[in-house]
Amino acid sequence: MALCSSSSQKTWIVHGILAGTAIAAAIGAHAYLGRSKKFRSRVVGIIPARYASSRFEGKPLVQILGKPMIQRTWERSKLASTLDHVVVATDDERIADCCRGFGADVIMPSESCRNGTERCNEALEKLEKEYDVVVNIQGDEPLIEPEIIDGVVKALQVAPDAVFSTAVTSLKPEDGLDPNRVKCVVDNRGYAIYFSRGLIPYNKSGGVNLDFPYMLHLGIQSFDSKFLKVYSELQPTPLQLEEDLEQLKVLENGYKMKVIKVDHEAHGVDTPEDVEKIESLMRERNLS
Repeated sequence: MALCSSSSQKTWIVHGILAGTAIAAAIGAHAYLGRSKKFRSRVVGIIPARYASSRFEGKPLVQILGKPMIQRTWERSKLASTLDHVVVATDDERIADCCRGFGADVIMPSESCRNGTERCNEALEKLEKEYDVVVNIQGDEPLIEPEIIDGVVKALQVAPDAVFSTAVTSLKPEDGLDPNRVKCVVDNRGYAIYFSRGLIPYNKSGGVNLDFPYMLHLGIQSFDSKFLKVYSELQPTPLQLEEDLEQLKVLENGYKMKVIKVDHEAHGVDTPEDVEKIESLMRERNLS
């Protein structure tokens, strides 16, 4: 994940941040939104982390230039000015012990959680304080930029008709057909229309249009805390299951999702091979 070299490169391009009234298709959505129009000032960042992974077992504990990846993600997240608290949510004692060792607060959700969003919800319920906004921070983003965290939080705070916010950046043409790179399309007011592992939009030629500004989803997401509880009670939806993308359950149930576009080069760790790429990038930028 490349750090921007100047303040101008870190400037957020927020698409049409406008307050309005959501037209919610899901049952009870409209009533929920009517109750949740407030500033959302209390914010917690939660980093879900699990040991088991089909592509990279034990990923949160992999060493990146001498520190566990989960520690690097936690340290970067702590720099975000909008977060009042940062915790790690894991059901694995090895990860929990590691995190406590470098000073992180740890919440242990149950092993029955099916995804990171459900782990965030359980962690939220176990926290002693109440929060208005929950930021789900991907544990495999050791170079996450604090400004991106702040950006998604502020986007949700100024869009009372949305219950969810996230970030996108420009998609590299060579990643257009990679199913591990999730694409996103938004409307003219900056609300998400759809996310897909396939190339969207998809043109008649069947190839990547080098002149089109495709957008890559960065994974970080921010929830209204009340909606997070609602989300966990919603049944899985067809598009969510087909694409294996949690955020589609939000859209399929008629809720609004705010999207910001940022200047950013994604450097997440999906496979063991990505570790060397991250370390090389850190050496190039003199990051310790």
